Amino acid sequence: MNDAIIDETFADELRSACRTTVGDELRSITYLTEDDVEQVYLRSDLDQTADLVGFAEHERRGFHSQSAYRNTQLGEYEATIRMFENGYLSRVIRGSHGVWVTTDNMSMERFEELTSALSAVLEDHEPAT
Repeated sequence: MNDAIIDETFADELRSACRTTVGDELRSITYLTEDDVEQVYLRSDLDQTADLVGFAEHERRGFHSQSAYRNTQLGEYEATIRMFENGYLSRVIRGSHGVWVTTDNMSMERFEELTSALSAVLEDHEPAT
């Protein structure tokens, strides 16, 4: 990968976790930090002109908004799921980095499995601060 912000092993683990839990419904995987963004996977039938920077600016709000949900009766924040006409966006942030995954329609149980799988991979690769 040119200009990669994550190494290929980490990228492979993200792709594997998503493919295992989401299967053919997987549309894209994008890794982000507060300063960088990198698309890790894009399904071949999708347009490659998505505005990653625009999406990233919006999804980065998750780094700051997680504190708003602390100490609520809902429990710890796990993920954000957004519904769109043609699919879903699921964002998982752990520590100083995160990932958003776009998918076709799938059950809530699979979103929960995806969140769990991505959380484990992100926690294993927490950047040094």
